[in-house]
Amino acid sequence: MKLLLNQLDALITLFKPHCLETETLVELQAMLRREAEWPKAHYLFTRIRSKNINALKGGDTRAEAQYAFEEICAQTLHNLSGSKKPFDPDTPYWIIPIALKSARILGLDPQKIIDIATS
Repeated sequence: MKLLLNQLDALITLFKPHCLETETLVELQAMLRREAEWPKAHYLFTRIRSKNINALKGGDTRAEAQYAFEEICAQTLHNLSGSKKPFDPDTPYWIIPIALKSARILGLDPQKIIDIATS
């Protein structure tokens, strides 16, 4: 689990400077190291989803890519909390594919995602 948390932290750190709005991204990164807060990741996911819907409606593909990445990270943290109402069990397996897509949209080298995923 420590490896997953380190990789999520590295991915967030990579994306953050390329995002215009980082409020929930910063919250997500802070939540990574506070296991007691992981159950709150469901509420964070709901807030991110709302922002993603607005990005979709506004045609903002950069924000949509960012929020899709944030959503999957929040879902993963919520599942790690041991919740009795988890998201789909395959959630963590979507982190890298979504991060790769987000990297392309944000203009980042996808190899950086691969490097983090294989570290």
